[in-house]
Amino acid sequence: MTTVAVARPSTTAEVAEVLRDAAARGHTVVPTGRGTKLSWGMPVEPDVLVDLSGMDRVVDHQAGDLIVVAEAGARLADVQALVGGARQRLALDETVPGASIGGTIATNASGPQRLLAGTARDLLIGVTVVRADGVVAKAGGRVVKNVAGYDVGKLMVGSFGTLAVVTEAVFRLHPEPEARRWVSVEPDDLPDAVRAVVHSQAAPWAVEVDGGTLSVLLGGRTDGVDARARTIADLVGGDVSSTAPPWWGTCPWAEGETGLKITFLLSGLRDVLAAAADVGARVRGSAGSGVVHAAVADGVPDALARLREAAARHDGTVVVVDAPPEVKAAVDVWGPVPALDLMRRVKREFDPDHRLSPGRFVGGI
Repeated sequence: MTTVAVARPSTTAEVAEVLRDAAARGHTVVPTGRGTKLSWGMPVEPDVLVDLSGMDRVVDHQAGDLIVVAEAGARLADVQALVGGARQRLALDETVPGASIGGTIATNASGPQRLLAGTARDLLIGVTVVRADGVVAKAGGRVVKNVAGYDVGKLMVGSFGTLAVVTEAVFRLHPEPEARRWVSVEPDDLPDAVRAVVHSQAAPWAVEVDGGTLSVLLGGRTDGVDARARTIADLVGGDVSSTAPPWWGTCPWAEGETGLKITFLLSGLRDVLAAAADVGARVRGSAGSGVVHAAVADGVPDALARLREAAARHDGTVVVVDAPPEVKAAVDVWGPVPALDLMRRVKREFDPDHRLSPGRFVGGI
């Protein structure tokens, strides 16, 4: 990525100063936290790269209110470690090692915990942002019941830095369970096994697949978790473990491969998995939530078309998350976007001069 300048602010006020200066000069800006997802979406070569890695503090942790306030450059793993000291957790998964709070919000990255707790949209209750013109704005609050302005936070989630620069986020937390158990099995019929687990009375916390392997997470009080794990094992077979599989919660693609995000109704799992097998894609992710990731090494345009056909039959989509530049140049990264006109109007409201991450998001936003 070629840039005119790299700015490394350490406060929200400094971010605002950088954006005011960029606006005055007519420069384009791309914010980044730890750089782990800069290749996601469409490639962008801005005039200024705003490196937020110096804004890495956990500003506040109110354990009694189950909230945490963290700066955008804070590593998700560091935030998890801090709140874990109070036997609490931020129910977001580090799908890419070293991911930051801001990057997780911007890309709406999610993993196994989405079945139980939802995504960043469900956990974010307050946000501080800097608009393209350098104006600082805040939405939401530090109390879970205070949802004033929460929609602004939702707009930031998955916006790929095209609307504003997030500098601080407030999340609601969940208590850490007394015990966790994973049940893993390679069932003869993976879609049937997934469906059986999802509709069981065992209340699974996550239902994940990796290739032909099904792994189910259960959490809570030790005696109850052990009983529920036995229920799952009796239902679909497999072994019970107190540690997660090594692949748990991570993206399946390697450098140089194309990474896809596939969504679908649960009833379409069999069709989607069959299409993935036909095109040689490796699948991993939250099958119980109808969201999986896939890795494709060769023949991406044909594989993408066939997977989109399969997902569309079940009200789903396929997005190219990450890929070599030549692949992104040859395919439609985002696919059909029904709400594109609305998204463009929102972009005009937040960034009328299109200076923030221009062209990185859907429809050239």
